Amino acid sequence: MATTQSRGKKRRQSTRASESDSGEVASAADQNGRVTDSDALLNFYKQMTLIRLFETAAQRGFRQGKIGGYLHVYSGQEAVATGFLAAHRDGDKVITAYRDHAHALLLGSMPEEVMAELYGRGTGLVKGKGGSMHLFDVENGLMGGYGIVGGHIPLGVGMAYAMRYQETDGIVQLYLGDGAIHNAAFHEAANLAGLWGRDGLNPTLFIIENNQYGMGTSIERATAMTDLAAKFDSYAIEHEKVDGMDLGAVLECAERVTRQVRETGKPYAVEALTYRIVPHGAGDFFEKYRTKEEVSKWRERDPIGLLEHHLLDSEAATEEQLEALREEAKKAVDAAVAFADESAEPDAAELYTDVYAEPVADDQAGNDQRSVDEA
Repeated sequence: MATTQSRGKKRRQSTRASESDSGEVASAADQNGRVTDSDALLNFYKQMTLIRLFETAAQRGFRQGKIGGYLHVYSGQEAVATGFLAAHRDGDKVITAYRDHAHALLLGSMPEEVMAELYGRGTGLVKGKGGSMHLFDVENGLMGGYGIVGGHIPLGVGMAYAMRYQETDGIVQLYLGDGAIHNAAFHEAANLAGLWGRDGLNPTLFIIENNQYGMGTSIERATAMTDLAAKFDSYAIEHEKVDGMDLGAVLECAERVTRQVRETGKPYAVEALTYRIVPHGAGDFFEKYRTKEEVSKWRERDPIGLLEHHLLDSEAATEEQLEALREEAKKAVDAAVAFADESAEPDAAELYTDVYAEPVADDQAGNDQRSVDEA
């Protein structure tokens, strides 16, 4: 029987080449902002491969009836979260929608605990009570995946305000899909972000993961104005686009804009143009809303394939090195699946835990009340 693993904070390898004793970091990028450090690129390849294999295993588990609820995987979009989360620092917060497995893994959540969560097991990241769409790992900065479209956007903007109000230099990376940008919650939150940002009080980095479809509805059928980044003009928020299939482009953008948001306290928006090479959800078998030819064309720009070609063409890696990394990632995913399979379901008593805050002891409550009265 599997047991819960100890989870200390797991540090990711940085995109930067080195860090001095003073804490200063030396960039792994060239003068054009492109990452050239071979070790960093190989680490990114390993991370993206792990995500892809993890998602493939999760799809298989769903179709075997081992994963309840619903399942949305990230295959094809790996370069977006990998690139932006490479710029994540301790103290930053990340909040996203329901396609959230990659974000958790990149931030340091253990693959075993993420898979166990999908399986609804007591050893899962949130004790099997969140499932695929509601991963949560405060220790590593993940403030949740959210199943309600657009519902997390005001939360992320509010977090960013609180962080700057408390005079920290943390920022919020707020991920949203192209479908969520037409939600009223987005417009209300973006308006507040713009207002608070005038005073440097809203360090929110909006990352629109534009995978071309909101479920089965294409961008062209959802909005007359398909330049999603430009929608932020209404709220005086600076914005740009990035090729979300090109890890190098994402890394350059991420390092630059996260620095700007951190220094200014003003929000910024990036529309990452990407594509999911899998169905919207694991039960979406027919995909009548898009053609096989379209999917095949986008597969030619698979972000893992593009990175692989770059590594080989630049002689930064050999095929043998890449195969070893793929095998290492496969072993990690196989171990995660075995851990989830062997783990027990949550005890029935867990229905009553983590629902409300723990009650304050009577003596502490009395002390608190006396403090209020004396004030």
